[in-house]
Amino acid sequence: MTYLELKIKLGELKERFDELNQAFDFDSLLEKYTLLNQETQTLDFWSDPKKAQGIIQEQNDISSRLEEYNLIKDLLETIELSYELALVDDSFDLSGVEKDIHKFIKKADELRVATLLDKPYDKFNAVLEFHPGAGGTESQDWAEMLYRMYLRYAEQKKYKISVLDYLDGEEAGLKSATILIEGAYAYGYLKAESGVHRLVRLSPFDSSGRRHTSFASVSVTPELDDSIHVDIDELDLKIDTYRSSGNGGQGVNTTDSAVRITHLPTKIVVTCQNQRSQIQNRETALKVLKGKLYQLELERKQKELDAFSTTNVQNAFGSQIRSYVFHPYSMVKDHRTNYETGNTDKVMNGDLDDFILAYLLMK
Repeated sequence: MTYLELKIKLGELKERFDELNQAFDFDSLLEKYTLLNQETQTLDFWSDPKKAQGIIQEQNDISSRLEEYNLIKDLLETIELSYELALVDDSFDLSGVEKDIHKFIKKADELRVATLLDKPYDKFNAVLEFHPGAGGTESQDWAEMLYRMYLRYAEQKKYKISVLDYLDGEEAGLKSATILIEGAYAYGYLKAESGVHRLVRLSPFDSSGRRHTSFASVSVTPELDDSIHVDIDELDLKIDTYRSSGNGGQGVNTTDSAVRITHLPTKIVVTCQNQRSQIQNRETALKVLKGKLYQLELERKQKELDAFSTTNVQNAFGSQIRSYVFHPYSMVKDHRTNYETGNTDKVMNGDLDDFILAYLLMK
């Protein structure tokens, strides 16, 4: 990079930092962090463990955002210092500044997106459901590949993962699965992944080695906490119990502990079988159902708003959002943002940040 190129780029980075400052209120966050810290010092702080854990999680999230902001600020100062040194010394080596610029842009975009996650439900945990489309073994195998992809994404983010329900496919893959991903703003980020995912590849199940197209859906809903209340009439529920499937262990699949709840007005069905206790599975299934009903209401309100819009914006939920092509070339493309990459292995190993970032910035 030349001195003149750095001068132009530095001007662009300063504009980007000014935009970030308009969205990111450092002083207010610092004040909120201080107040939360004072609250953790009170004698009765742990009298309500659930509330205490929520406060600590919020405090950690604010701390992480403040650290990210300071890192971005330091990167800009380092780049600016490189420019000033190059200004007075023509022989100054600028080879390392490009790495700092790339890191600054990535971190600034990530923090800018984080400031946009201000909806009351963005901070919640996420419940992901996987369902194969038509096509038997092909689509069931694809659904399991997606399942593994999101497990790896969650592991990279250091989120906690709980498998609520899992039903094996007939020959390979899965027929259905539900997982709970717990962590700060898990739903805020993963809501970008809700929709139909399409795969094109040479089938490992076709003896002729022909190319196949498979579909699988990923449904993402928030796991609500006590701050949002959803009324459910017990008369609207049909609750069935059955014996858990899978490996079980410690009595999981030896009693009728699995629970299936059907919400009769909406026909929404939720299952949970990961706990030994039928009561625990029922409580978890009800939490998932409340999240689904809450999201259903949000979508209904959004449709009402869209009716007043002059542009016809398709609802991403339930539509084909992304294509994964393994043959005759390698590409993963998001049809909403047009973001794409040729590194399919990296994506299937859970590297979804760029896709999620592009979606949230678009929104």
